[in-house]
Amino acid sequence: MIRIGILGATGYTALELMQILLRHPEVEITALTSRQEGEVHVTDVHPRLAGRLDLRFEGLDSDKLADQTDCIFSCLPHGASSQSIMPLLDAGLKVVDLSADYRLNDPQTYADWYGLEHRDPKRLASTVYGLPELFREQISKASLVANPGCYPTSAILALAPLLKTQRIEPTGIIVDSKSGVSGAGRSPKLATLYAECNESIAAYAVGTHRHTPEIEQILTVAAGSTVDVIFTPHLTPMTRGILTTAYSTPIDKVDQETLLEEMRAFYRDEPFVQVVDHLPATKDVAGTNFVHITVRCVKDKIISISCIDNLIKGASGAAVQNFNLMYGFEESTALG
Repeated sequence: MIRIGILGATGYTALELMQILLRHPEVEITALTSRQEGEVHVTDVHPRLAGRLDLRFEGLDSDKLADQTDCIFSCLPHGASSQSIMPLLDAGLKVVDLSADYRLNDPQTYADWYGLEHRDPKRLASTVYGLPELFREQISKASLVANPGCYPTSAILALAPLLKTQRIEPTGIIVDSKSGVSGAGRSPKLATLYAECNESIAAYAVGTHRHTPEIEQILTVAAGSTVDVIFTPHLTPMTRGILTTAYSTPIDKVDQETLLEEMRAFYRDEPFVQVVDHLPATKDVAGTNFVHITVRCVKDKIISISCIDNLIKGASGAAVQNFNLMYGFEESTALG
C-alpha cells in the first residue's frame, strides 16, 4: 500500500481527492495537514467522510511526514506549496502539487504573474506538467508533477490537437471559459457569496488571469511555435464545471467532419477524453474525470468546445491520474 499525505486538506479539491483515494485499492491515507484548523478530526471539517476516514489534521512537520508517507498531494496555495514540499522532495518522497508553483518553467514569469519570488527555482525547468494526454511518458518517470490548472486543462485539451496538426494559426486565439463557484475555493470571498453570484454571470480578471501564461506555455509545446491567447474567465452561478469555447483561425480551408475525425484520432487511446458530435454541457461530465470535446467550423473560424468538472479532471481526478502513472498502476484506477 502506498501511504498518502495530503497537505492543506480542508478545501474542496482535498475533499474530492480523499473521496477518490478512499476508492483506490493500492493506497492508504495516513496524514492530513492544515494551517488553520488545528488538530481537529477530519469529519469536523468534511462531514461527508464520516465513518470512512479516521484521521486528525496536524501541523506540517516535514520529518514526521517523511516517516508517515510515501507520496504527497499538496493542496496548499501557491507560494506556500513549494516552500512546504521542498524538504519532502529532498527526503525522497514523490509529490503531486495541485498549486501553481511548478507549472511555469520560468521563475520570472512566475514572479510577474503571481507576485512572488519563486522559492524553488532550480526545479522549475525540470518539473513535469501533469497532463497525461500530452506528457504521459514523462509523468510515469517523475518524482514531482505539477498538476494543471482547471482552466488550462479545458483550454489545452480543446486546442492542442488543432495546433499539433497545424490546422490553426498559433496567434490570435481567443479562449472564453465559464466556471462554477467552487473554482474560487472554500475560503469566504465577497464575489462568491450566494447573494452576490446567484442569478448572475460575470467576467473577471480580463487580460490578467494567472492561468494565461500556463495555457500559452503548454500550447507552445504542442504547436512547436509560440502561441498567443486572449483568455477571459467568467464566474457562473453553479457549483462545479467548466465550459470553454476557443476561437481560432484555420491555416487552410478544412471541413468540420475532417476536424472531428482528426480530433478523435488524436485522443483515440485516451481513457478520459470523449470527442462528441453534440455540443457538450457541464452536467454531462459533473462528478467524473471525463472531458467532452467537439469542434465546429463557423464562417472563417474554428470553434472548439470542451467541458470538464473543475474539481475532478480540473484538479483532484487529474492528480490521481498522475499518481497512477507515477506508480505504474492502471491509469483509470479509482477514477470514472
